[in-house]
Amino acid sequence: MEILLVLMAVVLLVAVVMPYVRRRRGGFAGGIRQVAPGSPDAADPADYGFVREEQLDIRVPGPDQDLMDALGNVQRSGHWQAASALLAGTPKEGEQRWQRVQSFGGAAALELVREPGAGARWLKSWRLEAEKDAGGAQVHAELLVQQAWRHSGGVGSTDHRIILEEARDACRRATLLAPGDPVPYITELAVARALGYTEADFDVLWARIIDLAPQHMGAHLAALHYWCEKWHGSREKADAFAHAAAARAPQGSLLAALPLFAVYEHLPEVNLVQSFYRSAVVTRAVEGAMYAVRTARQDDPMLAHVRHLLLVFLVNMERWAEAMEQVRHVDGYVGALPWSTAPDPAATYAVYRALAVAGYEANGGSPATLPH
Repeated sequence: MEILLVLMAVVLLVAVVMPYVRRRRGGFAGGIRQVAPGSPDAADPADYGFVREEQLDIRVPGPDQDLMDALGNVQRSGHWQAASALLAGTPKEGEQRWQRVQSFGGAAALELVREPGAGARWLKSWRLEAEKDAGGAQVHAELLVQQAWRHSGGVGSTDHRIILEEARDACRRATLLAPGDPVPYITELAVARALGYTEADFDVLWARIIDLAPQHMGAHLAALHYWCEKWHGSREKADAFAHAAAARAPQGSLLAALPLFAVYEHLPEVNLVQSFYRSAVVTRAVEGAMYAVRTARQDDPMLAHVRHLLLVFLVNMERWAEAMEQVRHVDGYVGALPWSTAPDPAATYAVYRALAVAGYEANGGSPATLPH
């Protein structure tokens, strides 16, 4: 049992990174239990060629070299044209445009945190010099949403609400510049959650999204957050939404994994018992997500999101080989749930990765037996 005792001691020492208590409005949820025996010296993630913790990319869930090149260009040069060109060439129907808009908006938000009033000059120039550029309008709306959630003085504060109302207006202006693009509507879903849209108002917004992109996984995740927020005292509405979407999902759609995200949103307040991860609800949700991963296109931009969440559940279920399979596919990138809600996403992911490696090796696995 030494490996688990050592790893659990590490987890307790970094409790700020891996809290056992479920997040409330933006913390990490997911209890670590005592798992498998083994030797801490033998269980080294570096033996598998995994990326060192300090080199993990917290900006994106998986590789997107075109995005990284454009983002590097705008941040080095202060010019917005590379970002505009990338978004103009990204199809509006798929998931990738939404992810890229989120990444640009998130990068701008982080710059403004580091340099208040001076950061994200490229985005300011973009909006001033190309006011009718749809990509710039969408990134600006996303920036406002991220500022509201991360740096506005807390949920319910006056600043929080003012920024969200500005974000709502920015989303609606962005829809006028690209009427067939679902991204501004999806961004507004985060506003709907925070400002407490009525169900009638939400239904109008959701109908527009479904009309434009009925299978959009990112949109469904954002809508799920709305239902979980609105019905925080009861999980029935959110679960019904997730299971209905999964039931309607065509072959190869990652929407079959949506019930797992609903389970994650409703993790118990304190989650330390093995029986929870052995429950029928969790098992069904995990199997649905595993099916979605197996049948989805391997270049689906949302596939990494599902694999990241699966890793948490598979580790806690002691399904080591399957957990390691997720690590093999996502390692290097941690810009996704559940890591993105933690104070230190890279450290949180690294603890789960270490547990997966330890359990895998304790049950006979090795670098030689992990498929490449």
